[in-house]
Amino acid sequence: MVQRTTAAIVTLSSLIAYVTINSIARAVNPSAFIWYEEDHDEEAWVASSSSWVDRKACRWLGLCGTSHYHRVSARFGHRQPAPMSALSSEDEDVPPWRELWGNEANHREDDWDAAERSRRHIPDYVLEYAPLVHLFSGEQFWPCDIAEHLYHITPTLNYTPIQSQSDHPSLRDLDALNQWEGGHHVFLTSNDNVEERPPWMEGEKNVPSPPKDDPERSWADWDGRVDGTSPNDTPEDRVEWYDTELPLQDGTKEDIWKEKLGYPMPDEEAIHDELRKRYGGEPITIRGVGGRSEAPAILLVVDKGNGIVDAFWFYFYSFNLGNVVLNVRFGNHIGDWEHCLVRFHHGKPKALFFSAHSGGEAYSYEAVEKIGHRPVIYSATGTHAMYATPGVHSYILPWGLLHDQTDRGPLWDPLLNSHMYTYDYVNDILRASTLNPNAPTEWFYFNGHWGDKFYPLGDHRQYRFAGQYHYVNGPLGPRFKHLDRHKVCQSPDEAPCIIKDFIGEQTRAKRWSASGPQNPN
Repeated sequence: MVQRTTAAIVTLSSLIAYVTINSIARAVNPSAFIWYEEDHDEEAWVASSSSWVDRKACRWLGLCGTSHYHRVSARFGHRQPAPMSALSSEDEDVPPWRELWGNEANHREDDWDAAERSRRHIPDYVLEYAPLVHLFSGEQFWPCDIAEHLYHITPTLNYTPIQSQSDHPSLRDLDALNQWEGGHHVFLTSNDNVEERPPWMEGEKNVPSPPKDDPERSWADWDGRVDGTSPNDTPEDRVEWYDTELPLQDGTKEDIWKEKLGYPMPDEEAIHDELRKRYGGEPITIRGVGGRSEAPAILLVVDKGNGIVDAFWFYFYSFNLGNVVLNVRFGNHIGDWEHCLVRFHHGKPKALFFSAHSGGEAYSYEAVEKIGHRPVIYSATGTHAMYATPGVHSYILPWGLLHDQTDRGPLWDPLLNSHMYTYDYVNDILRASTLNPNAPTEWFYFNGHWGDKFYPLGDHRQYRFAGQYHYVNGPLGPRFKHLDRHKVCQSPDEAPCIIKDFIGEQTRAKRWSASGPQNPN
């Protein structure tokens, strides 16, 4: 009890000190504290409030929009009943955005020669090792279709519409928005209030269908009995695929140092050995392979040369529900792109990267949980950050104050509904693959944000405490996710990229059935 009280006092004292120092520093020299993209608009953002008290409290105390704050509830927002006269196009048999995934006029397969077909070819091994995704059983905002997302937005520049709300941008012409300041300050702004939970933003109709396949064993290779782990992961082997800029060593050991090749530190190896002894390669569970979602995933295959191929799987959600700290929710934004990268070398999977917030973690292929040959990812509730295990995942703040949560919710098989492309990062050319030759590419080149610009202080939905905004800017698209990276991590290529050989403790978490979450066997 004493320890908990002490921890609470230390935590609150730290937060109070942080707020105080941050507020004084911002008031004295605002330009010196540009920590987020949103901070560039600090002066205009504060001035947007009509309340003199609110403006002063924001500048001097760091308490911005306190009158807008409301306690966090289990279910975000409130669904407004739709009038009978305004039935959504979602009720139609064939939604109008579905046809926009085809663009036959610009991608005539008959015009391709053998060389062009080769450039558009998706290797079979990329599909064989396609990841599966466990969505959270209590998720409120599910996967969405980017074509549908575009049907419900209006492009804005500085909060001002730049085209009619009825003139929907589409996958076939989205790059035309780059004519406005290069597109960099264009925001795809929702026509609906997210706090009224429009169905297209929830994506509930896109919950993956229950799997129909015969069940298979789900493995985490604690002892390497399934795929044969570490014996082949030598420095001589890893130097050929770890960094596309490293000179190939032709199997020699000259100038190969483990610390330069992303191996875990010695204490992490000791943890791995303990986990091997504890779990002994037993299957985690037995279940179906996964279900189909109406929301398509995006696959971008990038040939990095020397036998290295990166397969980027992108998953889109129309809303990101931020996390909660001390009953205050931060980081909401419309539009959310997450991704997983699988790196192959001569057709063999070597490592994976799971995106989480502005970073993520990398793992050896052998370490992650798999169903058959296919890696398993866990998507966090609300934020959709990607992890290798179910459970609670703390980040940034101590004592788990800020954390994500994952579990064995609906198992999504993106392979059942994907749009697949190859990408030449040297020449910045995206090509529809031979598997879906009519898929549009123009959407990929849009330089702006896939959601609203963070709301002004004067907006009743917005507040900022301790420098953290309740609503932040929508994200940029896949083209800005470091597709040309040398290592598997999304961080700058100069930074180290540790590839973990284990995924940590097993966590008892809920499993999903057609009737809802259940305890695991």
